[in-house]
Amino acid sequence: MVTIRHEKHPDVRARDALLDSAFGAARTRKSSERLREGRLPAQELALIAADGRRVIGTARLWHVRCDSGQPALLLGPVAVATDCRSRGVGAALVRRALRDARRLGHRAVILVGDPPYYGRFGFSDAKTAALFMPGPFERHRLLAIELAAGALDGACGLVQATGAPAETADFAAVAA
Repeated sequence: MVTIRHEKHPDVRARDALLDSAFGAARTRKSSERLREGRLPAQELALIAADGRRVIGTARLWHVRCDSGQPALLLGPVAVATDCRSRGVGAALVRRALRDARRLGHRAVILVGDPPYYGRFGFSDAKTAALFMPGPFERHRLLAIELAAGALDGACGLVQATGAPAETADFAAVAA
């Protein structure tokens, strides 16, 4: 049975192996990675899908803000083990991440991803036309969802990391 839970320190190695398998070495060269480097994910928003003891999926959210001042979360990467795809694990991770973000009072989530896949959760490019990532990105793949109406009104400029630096924060407090 697949369960979704908060990531714990012992999950890190399996999560990283899953991401390497899903995205290969190119994953560290993406613009979204520039916003995650040296940062911790948002508290309570690093999720793991597990089948028994095996980590089969991951989704994490990271604190960011737009140049124009709007705070948001960055979703990603979302990955599912190859042999577990088409079972709804990725969708369950995204739904749980959005539900938890809303419950914690976050107002918007941004991502770079596949519009047909993420559109079913309410993501669109309606509020991202004036936003830019720190590096190359495909404009049509920069998507957002407002968890609170108007959260991204007037959003413009560079999306910047604002999360806690990894070297000064206590991982156990974030991933517990």
